[in-house]
Amino acid sequence: MSEFNFFNTGYEAILAGLTGTFVAQFIKVFTYLFTHKKINFKIFTTTGGMPSSHTAGVIALTTSIGLIDGFDSLVFAVSLGFSLIVMQDASGVRRAAGKTAATLNRLVDEFVQKNQEVKPYAVLKELLGHTPLEVFCGMILGIIIAFAMHNSSILFSCCSF
Repeated sequence: MSEFNFFNTGYEAILAGLTGTFVAQFIKVFTYLFTHKKINFKIFTTTGGMPSSHTAGVIALTTSIGLIDGFDSLVFAVSLGFSLIVMQDASGVRRAAGKTAATLNRLVDEFVQKNQEVKPYAVLKELLGHTPLEVFCGMILGIIIAFAMHNSSILFSCCSF
Protein backbone atom coordinates (compact mmCIF):
# COMPACT_ATOMS: atom_id res chain seq x y z
CA MET A 1 0.00 0.00 0.00
CA SER A 2 1.43 3.40 -0.96
CA GLU A 3 1.92 6.10 1.60
CA PHE A 4 -0.07 9.34 1.19
CA ASN A 5 2.28 12.27 0.68
CA PHE A 6 0.90 15.66 1.66
CA PHE A 7 3.94 17.88 2.02
CA ASN A 8 5.79 19.26 -0.99
CA THR A 9 2.83 18.47 -3.24
CA GLY A 10 -0.13 20.27 -4.70
CA TYR A 11 -2.08 19.30 -1.58
CA GLU A 12 0.19 21.50 0.53
CA ALA A 13 -0.23 24.39 -1.92
CA ILE A 14 -4.02 24.05 -1.99
CA LEU A 15 -4.24 23.84 1.79
CA ALA A 16 -1.97 26.89 2.14
CA GLY A 17 -4.30 28.90 -0.13
CA LEU A 18 -7.43 27.79 1.69
CA THR A 19 -5.83 28.41 5.07
CA GLY A 20 -4.77 31.91 3.99
CA THR A 21 -8.33 32.73 2.98
CA PHE A 22 -9.84 31.25 6.15
CA VAL A 23 -7.39 32.93 8.54
CA ALA A 24 -7.90 36.32 6.87
CA GLN A 25 -11.68 35.99 7.17
CA PHE A 26 -11.28 34.97 10.83
CA ILE A 27 -9.08 38.01 11.49
CA LYS A 28 -11.79 40.25 9.97
CA VAL A 29 -14.20 39.24 12.75
CA PHE A 30 -11.69 40.42 15.37
CA THR A 31 -10.84 43.56 13.40
CA TYR A 32 -14.55 44.41 13.33
CA LEU A 33 -14.84 43.69 17.06
CA PHE A 34 -11.87 45.95 17.80
CA THR A 35 -13.12 48.86 15.66
CA HIS A 36 -16.89 48.65 16.38
CA LYS A 37 -16.83 47.20 19.92
CA LYS A 38 -19.37 44.52 18.96
CA ILE A 39 -19.14 41.09 17.39
CA ASN A 40 -20.56 40.42 13.94
CA PHE A 41 -20.09 36.92 12.54
CA LYS A 42 -21.56 37.98 9.18
CA ILE A 43 -18.19 39.63 8.55
CA PHE A 44 -16.78 36.10 8.23
CA THR A 45 -18.68 35.58 4.97
CA THR A 46 -18.36 39.02 3.37
CA THR A 47 -15.90 40.63 0.99
CA GLY A 48 -13.84 43.71 1.77
CA GLY A 49 -12.21 44.65 5.03
CA MET A 50 -8.89 44.07 6.77
CA PRO A 51 -7.01 41.99 5.64
CA SER A 52 -7.86 40.99 2.08
CA SER A 53 -8.74 37.30 2.17
CA HIS A 54 -8.55 37.02 -1.63
CA THR A 55 -4.99 38.31 -1.50
CA ALA A 56 -4.03 36.13 1.47
CA GLY A 57 -5.35 33.04 -0.31
CA VAL A 58 -3.73 33.58 -3.70
CA ILE A 59 -0.41 34.74 -2.23
CA ALA A 60 -0.29 31.75 0.15
CA LEU A 61 -0.93 29.48 -2.85
CA THR A 62 1.68 31.27 -4.98
CA THR A 63 4.31 31.32 -2.24
CA SER A 64 3.68 27.65 -1.52
CA ILE A 65 4.15 26.82 -5.20
CA GLY A 66 7.41 28.77 -5.20
CA LEU A 67 8.66 26.92 -2.12
CA ILE A 68 7.73 23.52 -3.59
CA ASP A 69 8.53 23.87 -7.32
CA GLY A 70 10.98 26.76 -7.17
CA PHE A 71 10.56 30.47 -7.68
CA ASP A 72 11.94 30.07 -11.21
CA SER A 73 9.31 27.51 -12.28
CA LEU A 74 6.70 28.13 -14.93
CA VAL A 75 3.83 27.21 -12.60
CA PHE A 76 5.06 29.81 -10.07
CA ALA A 77 5.14 32.45 -12.81
CA VAL A 78 1.56 31.64 -13.87
CA SER A 79 0.38 31.66 -10.25
CA LEU A 80 2.11 34.98 -9.57
CA GLY A 81 0.45 36.52 -12.63
CA PHE A 82 -2.92 35.27 -11.41
CA SER A 83 -2.23 36.64 -7.92
CA LEU A 84 -1.28 40.09 -9.21
CA ILE A 85 -4.53 40.26 -11.19
CA VAL A 86 -6.56 39.29 -8.10
CA MET A 87 -4.76 41.88 -5.98
CA GLN A 88 -5.24 44.63 -8.56
CA ASP A 89 -8.92 43.71 -8.89
CA ALA A 90 -9.40 43.81 -5.09
CA SER A 91 -7.90 47.27 -4.72
CA GLY A 92 -9.02 48.68 -8.06
CA VAL A 93 -12.18 47.45 -9.75
CA ARG A 94 -14.01 46.07 -6.70
CA ARG A 95 -13.08 49.09 -4.59
CA ALA A 96 -14.40 51.43 -7.29
CA ALA A 97 -17.59 49.36 -7.50
CA GLY A 98 -18.05 49.75 -3.74
CA LYS A 99 -17.64 53.52 -3.97
CA THR A 100 -20.16 53.62 -6.82
CA ALA A 101 -22.62 51.57 -4.75
CA ALA A 102 -22.22 53.99 -1.83
CA THR A 103 -22.97 56.96 -4.10
CA LEU A 104 -26.02 55.25 -5.60
CA ASN A 105 -27.32 54.30 -2.16
CA ARG A 106 -27.01 57.91 -1.01
CA LEU A 107 -28.76 59.22 -4.13
CA VAL A 108 -31.62 56.73 -3.86
CA ASP A 109 -32.01 57.50 -0.15
CA GLU A 110 -32.27 61.24 -0.87
CA PHE A 111 -34.78 60.54 -3.65
CA VAL A 112 -36.91 58.36 -1.34
CA GLN A 113 -36.92 61.06 1.35
CA LYS A 114 -38.34 63.58 -1.15
CA ASN A 115 -40.79 61.17 -2.82
CA GLN A 116 -42.68 59.07 -0.30
CA GLU A 117 -44.51 57.03 -2.97
CA VAL A 118 -41.43 55.04 -4.00
CA LYS A 119 -41.42 51.23 -4.03
CA PRO A 120 -39.09 49.49 -1.57
CA TYR A 121 -35.62 49.00 -2.93
CA ALA A 122 -32.60 46.88 -2.09
CA VAL A 123 -29.59 48.69 -0.72
CA LEU A 124 -26.45 47.92 -2.69
CA LYS A 125 -23.50 46.34 -0.89
CA GLU A 126 -20.77 48.95 -0.45
CA LEU A 127 -17.92 46.98 1.11
CA LEU A 128 -16.62 45.15 -1.95
CA GLY A 129 -12.97 46.02 -2.41
CA HIS A 130 -9.91 46.82 -0.39
CA THR A 131 -7.57 49.67 0.34
CA PRO A 132 -3.94 49.16 -0.69
CA LEU A 133 -3.08 48.61 3.01
CA GLU A 134 -5.67 45.81 3.31
CA VAL A 135 -4.22 44.15 0.19
CA PHE A 136 -0.68 44.54 1.52
CA CYS A 137 -1.64 42.99 4.87
CA GLY A 138 -3.33 40.10 3.04
CA MET A 139 -0.13 39.58 1.04
CA ILE A 140 2.03 39.48 4.18
CA LEU A 141 -0.42 37.09 5.87
CA GLY A 142 -0.38 34.78 2.83
CA ILE A 143 3.41 34.66 2.74
CA ILE A 144 3.61 33.91 6.47
CA ILE A 145 1.05 31.10 6.20
CA ALA A 146 2.81 29.48 3.23
CA PHE A 147 6.20 29.58 4.96
CA ALA A 148 4.72 28.26 8.23
CA MET A 149 2.97 25.40 6.46
CA HIS A 150 6.00 24.53 4.36
CA ASN A 151 8.35 24.67 7.35
CA SER A 152 6.00 22.42 9.31
CA SER A 153 6.61 19.84 6.57
CA ILE A 154 10.27 19.80 7.61
CA LEU A 155 9.20 19.00 11.18
CA PHE A 156 6.85 16.23 10.09
CA SER A 157 9.10 14.75 7.39
CA CYS A 158 11.00 12.75 10.00
CA CYS A 159 7.75 11.32 11.37
CA SER A 160 5.60 8.75 9.59
CA PHE A 161 1.86 8.87 9.97
